[in-house]
This record gives sequence, structure tokens and C-alpha cells, in this order.
Amino acid sequence: MRRAVLLAMLTLTTRVSAQSIKPSQLGAVSQFVGDTRIDVAYRRPVARGRELFGSLVPWGRVWSPSSDTAATFTSTGPLSVNGEHLAAGTYSLWAIPDQETWTIIFSKIHPAFHMRYPSGSDALRVTVKPRTGEPMETLAFYFPMVNADSAELVMHWGRTVVPVLIKLGR
Repeated sequence: MRRAVLLAMLTLTTRVSAQSIKPSQLGAVSQFVGDTRIDVAYRRPVARGRELFGSLVPWGRVWSPSSDTAATFTSTGPLSVNGEHLAAGTYSLWAIPDQETWTIIFSKIHPAFHMRYPSGSDALRVTVKPRTGEPMETLAFYFPMVNADSAELVMHWGRTVVPVLIKLGR
């Protein structure tokens, strides 16, 4: 009897745990540039054979490169992002994808649900030119280049690579 109760409890716990696991796993990347720490936290959607940009993610509409909650970007010091000033702090990350250029948005509102862009709360918008890369099944942020005073942060999903140039701030 005691064994049956323990087995039933273990089965129930396993079912509850499996049901609470989100399909888009939490991802995070941290990088020091000089003495400034940059952190990006996000939920990692998976392509699963779907056509991504221009289809699942429509051209010209605000989108969060994350699932469940908007991606967050935190910097411990001021930065220059694609030549524009961004104060130290935490922001939610958004993008407006297009075929030729993307707009990357740093919003003062965080945390935020990934489907509700907090209009009117932008800290910064920058324009970037995407490039084509090797296929990436699961959305990823990473720093392929880091120097003592600058870095390149990229968002990569499918064959789309969106670079953002970061320099230590003013």
C-alpha cells in the first residue's frame, strides 16, 4: 500500500512538472565589454520547419524576439548602440523586421508580455541591416565579436542574422 501511494505521488508530480515546462526554453547570454556587463534574457522559440520572417513574423510589424515574455536587455553602464546613446538600465527588446532593414527597439517597460508592445515607452530605436547566415533552428542571441570597448550582439533565427553594434557609452 505504501509503495502504491509513493508511486502515485511520483506519477502525479512528474505529470505536473512536465505540464509546467514551457516549449520555448529560457535562454540568457552575458558579456562584459570593458567593465560594463550586458545581459540578454529571452525565451527561445523553435522554427519547427515554419517559414519565419515575412510569414510567422510579418514584415513591418512590431515583434518581440522571445516567447511568453519580451526579451530583456540589461547594461550596467551607458552604451552607444549603432551610434545612438542608451543609458545603463534594463529594457524590453522589440524589433520591426523588414526585408532590407530592421528597427531594433529598447523599451523602458519591462517585464512585458511578448504580444503587447508598450507603445510610447521607447528609450531608443536603431536601424540595422540583417544578413544571411547558416540555419539556426532555435532563436539565439550571442556575441560573435568582443573587444575592450565594443562588441557585436546578434539575434539569429532561421537564416536571418540581425547585428547590433555596441560600444562603451559616453
